[in-house]
Amino acid sequence: MRFQYVGHILGATFIEMDAGNTRLAFSGDVGREQDYLLYPPKRPERADLLFIESTYGGRLHPQGNIEEELLQIIQETYQEGGTLLIPSFAVERTQTLMYLLWQLRKKGLMPKMPVYMDSPMGANVLQVFHRFVDWHKLPEEDCNNMCEYIRTVSSFRETWEVIDDKRPKIVIAGSGMVTGGRVLTYLTKYLERPETRVLLVGYQAVGTRGRQLQEGVHEVKIYGQYYPVKAKIVTLQGLSAHADQRELLNWLGGIKNKPEKVFIVHGEALAADVLRVKIKDEFGWECIMPDLYSIETIELKKTKAKSK
Repeated sequence: MRFQYVGHILGATFIEMDAGNTRLAFSGDVGREQDYLLYPPKRPERADLLFIESTYGGRLHPQGNIEEELLQIIQETYQEGGTLLIPSFAVERTQTLMYLLWQLRKKGLMPKMPVYMDSPMGANVLQVFHRFVDWHKLPEEDCNNMCEYIRTVSSFRETWEVIDDKRPKIVIAGSGMVTGGRVLTYLTKYLERPETRVLLVGYQAVGTRGRQLQEGVHEVKIYGQYYPVKAKIVTLQGLSAHADQRELLNWLGGIKNKPEKVFIVHGEALAADVLRVKIKDEFGWECIMPDLYSIETIELKKTKAKSK
């Protein structure tokens, strides 16, 4: 069994497993070819049985300038005297946002407003970035400077101090899909304020509060109480840590043989089906979309006995 670098988040790998003469490859979550912090994913060269994710199998990520879009949202929030609240995944996304904000600061483009990172897990992940420097391409100086520039909120008491601060500010807090974490406490106080902007920076799964906000609900339930949504809800595309359709196809393009079976997993039904069609068109491989909790029987090639 081998674990190969696959980008996505710090420490993520895809798995190659040899069972007899059969090689199984499990993609896990495939990362981006051009990521702010991580190296491009390695690709498998052979797979007899292949399991491929399909989170963004049905779409391409936009090619816009992320820094310019982020800066515009920040400036608009600052001019209105509001708070920019960014629900964020603790691993990789939070650190990417910190890096982007530091880059804007270094270029002298950031307005004078405090920036907070309120995520205990996000703070722990920063220590992992410091420790495992070979796994990412963030320069040590930038890593240190962005940690000094952005204040890490350590306790729940400090969370309330940030909430009580009336100045325009930026707060990065978990969780990324607004399903839990300290971002919920901020939302109970800021969601009803028209000058607030809630910036969604990642995939929002069906049924999550993040998805509800993205789809324009008028109120959202938090801690058993409904809060009216008067804040502006904004989505920043292009920051996803998942490979899009083209990047998934490029990743598959490293495989030199024709797999016996390809299983499309880890994606909504439409995205998985679109990817199935693209794989068939581009490679001529037949794909299987297994149902949730289904059991597939696979046959392994037997190792040939050595002649005496």
